Amino acid sequence: MSVHIGEAAPAAVAGRRPAGLFRTVTRERRGAAVGLGILAVFVVLSVFAPYLAPYSTTDGTCAVYAPPSPRHWLGCDDGGVDMLSLLMRGGQTSLVVGFTATLVSILIGGAVGLASGYFGGWTDVALMRVTDCLLVLPDLVLAMVIAAVWGPSLFHVILVIGLLEWTATARIVRAEVMSLRERAYVKRARGLGAGDARVIVRHVLPHVGPLLIANTVLTVSAAIYMETALAFLGLEDPGVTTWGTILQHAFARTAISSNAWWAIVPDGFVIAAVSVGCFLLGQAIEDALNPRLKVAHLSARRWRLRTLAGKGADAR
Repeated sequence: MSVHIGEAAPAAVAGRRPAGLFRTVTRERRGAAVGLGILAVFVVLSVFAPYLAPYSTTDGTCAVYAPPSPRHWLGCDDGGVDMLSLLMRGGQTSLVVGFTATLVSILIGGAVGLASGYFGGWTDVALMRVTDCLLVLPDLVLAMVIAAVWGPSLFHVILVIGLLEWTATARIVRAEVMSLRERAYVKRARGLGAGDARVIVRHVLPHVGPLLIANTVLTVSAAIYMETALAFLGLEDPGVTTWGTILQHAFARTAISSNAWWAIVPDGFVIAAVSVGCFLLGQAIEDALNPRLKVAHLSARRWRLRTLAGKGADAR
């Protein structure tokens, strides 16, 4: 999805602080408040997991695959470890992986898209051919190969996700920058002798910034999904507790044949909930920072076939 920001946007965006921006977005859009609330709950539970977890994540505190009970709200796994404590501890690592890999992805994709869209020519051709090659390859399959070659490691997983998820960002940023470089104020700045670096920093980045903010939130969910998939396939350090390794251990240790649904369903639910929260918040930020998305040029209620000139008079 490419976004076109109005010419008055840079000053408004540059003058907004992140706290004020989030307050404005959540006040104007209910979906943003829901998404931000979901993410805030999981971030708080994950950050303070060592203090909020009711039980240890290494020692057994109940029977193997004990069902949910008043003492263990989400039951226990195959080692008698409390599932709620495991999910809180796993979320701590999964969210770190998601946000760190997203940062790597946004930095690479933003730089590639900015250089490709602004300079054009052979720079655009070379960078976009590399981007196209990575776009046509299945991300998960390529990530599996790279992770298997490098070895199971949390750092390798972050690097793999960051190096594979930047292509969509590059395409989006390139399309926006190609539009921006033809604007009158950019050409005027060049005519006055401003260098490329000054034009990019003062006139291009303020427009691209809102797009990157929205895309960052949306990319977090994709990074968490990729981390979960790699961990489930056994390509992550088995000694690290993440939402993906919890699923992998449950499937490998006969949770399904034991009818221990509580070892699988809650983990899948939290992954889906974080993805929904990222989507709601990312879409709301994009709408808030893009004035053109607030205007519906084609209303579904007004979409109808018009009669030909003189047709109605003849009918009467």
